Amino acid sequence: MKRLTDDFRNSDRLLTLLTATATVFGALLIFSLQRAGTYNYLRPQLIAAGIGIAAAFVTAQADYRIIIKKWYFAAIAAAVLAGSVFLFGMRVSGTDDTAWITLPFGMTVQPSEFIKPCFIITFTYHICLLKEKNLLQKPWAVLTLLLHAALPIAVIHFQGDDGTALVFGIVFPVMMLLGGVKLRYFAILGGIAAAGLPLVWRYVMNDAQKNRLLSLFDAENTAMADYAYQQYQGRLSLASGGLFGTGWLNGKRVASAVVPEQENDFILTVAGEELGFIGCLTIIALLFAIMLIIILNSKKATTNEGSLICAGAFAVIAAQAVLNLGMVLGLLPVIGVTLPFFSAGGSSLISTFICIGLVQSVRIHKY
Repeated sequence: MKRLTDDFRNSDRLLTLLTATATVFGALLIFSLQRAGTYNYLRPQLIAAGIGIAAAFVTAQADYRIIIKKWYFAAIAAAVLAGSVFLFGMRVSGTDDTAWITLPFGMTVQPSEFIKPCFIITFTYHICLLKEKNLLQKPWAVLTLLLHAALPIAVIHFQGDDGTALVFGIVFPVMMLLGGVKLRYFAILGGIAAAGLPLVWRYVMNDAQKNRLLSLFDAENTAMADYAYQQYQGRLSLASGGLFGTGWLNGKRVASAVVPEQENDFILTVAGEELGFIGCLTIIALLFAIMLIIILNSKKATTNEGSLICAGAFAVIAAQAVLNLGMVLGLLPVIGVTLPFFSAGGSSLISTFICIGLVQSVRIHKY
């Protein structure tokens, strides 16, 4: 009992409070949109929140330095998770990818979400190992980091979950940058990426993905109406709330489910209509505060491993938040990325809590 008391005292209690607040806020939004249909999105979300909190607690109790030393367990778990989709994968309504597997009682799980904390662990070990051996600035060593990151990105892409693959594509350079890789390598990587864009457009992106991107620039084109519809209706919902919104449980567009997938990718539109600009601003402020605290923990960490774990957790949450907000606001194409803590999606919520648990482990085991 004394150890638990000490761990709580040493943990980042403000981070705990903010994540709890964001989760409750998200649950209230999901409760409101229940009026739109018969499926109960709230129950699995609350179950996932309970599992996520327990997972974060267990992760926080474990010494992160031991977790990093046992990195191969995370690597094995990631391989099993990725392989399970190819063996048992199914398509969920409202998506065009096969990235879920079924569980008993009609529940589903998205394994790629749980690869995120596994990747943070293995990539942290990889960077720290290279740094320890004074190899981090060698071109071939940086190449091994790129290959490490390319593996989960490629696997998840072939599952059709390009939204999650894009999150990984943001997380790994952030971790490399904060891990000490020289800027010249990012310039080279950026040049290669820019040169490869035509190939990605022609050989990697399918017609639906191309049209979603094109619809951002030509939404009035009737040929693009289907691809622009979700974002168009989302912007209408955001605008309809004005400054203070119509009031919680009073959104007519929310009750009519005018915006497709308002329970997950477009949860911000629920806040926009019912809580207005102030409600949306509160959500953004909560996420910004969570990310800022994680970065502060990264700076206060006493080891390279601790700093990089926090950097990875920050990058995961920041990437999802930026991609989701950009998508809802019509600045980015619809790519299927949840808003951390707020969107309905048990796998995403549990995975995010595990990342928070890793940050708390760094905070608790500072000495």
